[in-house]
Amino acid sequence: MDKAEFNEYMKIFLEKNSKLNLISKNDEKFLWEKHILDSLSFEKFLDKYNIKNLEGKKLLDIGTGGGFPSIPLAIKYPDMEVYALDSIGKKINAISEIKETLFINNLNPICERAENLKNIKFDFITSRAVAALKILIPYAIPLLKDNGYFVAYKSRKAQQEIEEARDIIKKYNAKISDIINYNISAEDTYERNLVIIQKINHS
Repeated sequence: MDKAEFNEYMKIFLEKNSKLNLISKNDEKFLWEKHILDSLSFEKFLDKYNIKNLEGKKLLDIGTGGGFPSIPLAIKYPDMEVYALDSIGKKINAISEIKETLFINNLNPICERAENLKNIKFDFITSRAVAALKILIPYAIPLLKDNGYFVAYKSRKAQQEIEEARDIIKKYNAKISDIINYNISAEDTYERNLVIIQKINHS
């Protein structure tokens, strides 16, 4: 992963963070490892599922917060339309300013709640450090196209969250397709998981 292409973004993000506290001050020195590289682990899903052409694909990031994973993914995959969704105005304003400064034309910041999104379906949905799967699934799955993927960024408690969400997953015509395990290193080593949930085609 080429860190250099993210240098300008990191500089601007840290300027915004000094005023808005988008991530904790303690995390600033681990911005690359804990937030950007972790966001870019989406690539592990694309590789495993052999998804190469992202032109015209739409990704929604629910509860994007300071823009993770939405901004790193928009930078990394310019052919994909990335929608950064959060209900907190100051966070979406910061993302909008980063978009304008860096000319990230495929990034679409939206200040709204997920349940209020209408008339748009997504190929991929992501969510990172927002809520438990049993809470996220009723918001995410209805916004997916049939056979689309919800890629949930989870800690080592992923399996526990999956067990708690079994009935909800079934209710929303979805299935656990995979769990992709990886580690990030920043001071300590953190175990991470991408929980891949697929919306089942109705036909």
